[in-house]
Amino acid sequence: MTVREALNSALDEEMSADPKVFLMGEEVGEYQGAYKISKGLLEKYGPERVLDTPITEAGFTGIGVGAAYYGLRPVVEFMTFNFSMQAIDHIINSAAKSNYMSAGQISVPIVFRGPNGAAAGVGAQHSQCYAAWYASCPGLKVLAPYSSEDARGLLKAAIRDPDPVVFLENELLYGESFPISAEAVDSSFCLPIGKAKIEREGKDVTITAFSKMVGLALKAAEILAKEGISAEIINLRSIRPLDRATINASVRKTNRLVTLEEGFPQHGVGAEICTSVIEESFGYLDAPVERIAGADVPMPYAANLERSAVPQVEDIVRAAKRACYRAVPMAATA
Repeated sequence: MTVREALNSALDEEMSADPKVFLMGEEVGEYQGAYKISKGLLEKYGPERVLDTPITEAGFTGIGVGAAYYGLRPVVEFMTFNFSMQAIDHIINSAAKSNYMSAGQISVPIVFRGPNGAAAGVGAQHSQCYAAWYASCPGLKVLAPYSSEDARGLLKAAIRDPDPVVFLENELLYGESFPISAEAVDSSFCLPIGKAKIEREGKDVTITAFSKMVGLALKAAEILAKEGISAEIINLRSIRPLDRATINASVRKTNRLVTLEEGFPQHGVGAEICTSVIEESFGYLDAPVERIAGADVPMPYAANLERSAVPQVEDIVRAAKRACYRAVPMAATA
């Protein structure tokens, strides 16, 4: 099952199960979604539940939040999460804070979803990763699926959740096909929010990643295994809440940590993970933490520079080797 099919089936089943669920966004109806995630939904559920909106994120996101106040369950699609910047006031001030500010009287069951992070050749304004941005805000839950099973189980969990959820997909993963369990095909399938998944067990170094970066980490682990390094790969799945228990348990076993993300390094998801490990498992570390992130620059447009600005498999391999004292430390090469 492709990630695209997983998302489409999750939307379809949740809309079928609950008449309060509806989808709105640019081109989600007649065009069947900019990335065909909503294929077939307009025909099945009609224009009252699959709403094509004007190109006005601030407008339709505000409408979605208002609908959630009244008990509906909107799924708001951004053609790219870069466009959520137009609507960030509604996401942060209206959706994330209302439950607290109303002393629990108002719940806001809304999902904001769409492609996040770098695609290919779309420049600085269409390539940002918003995981750290939204994960810094209390009141939001932030999910980032990697596989088809992640996408299906987490989107169902997001739609059923009583709180606002930011659901970060990846354009380059939509067409990727993953094996899927019989359990995950069941319409009642749902993954817990806040729980990471150990994609590959290892004993020498822990590598944390989310979204597309999980695939790169798994490729790096294959290369490392040939050189005698056993890497444990943690697919975070949930950025907020963060599964600190699973991360720390792994580090206490491997005694080394490499964090991986494609977003900016400063104040990133990796920085938060590093802090958690320093606070809870410092005595178990046998090497400095290695942090891999995108370059600290706006995304270049030129293909060769773009490749240099996002993490590659070889970057992960080098970092893991440094953590295992199998390579020259970066400081020594400066």
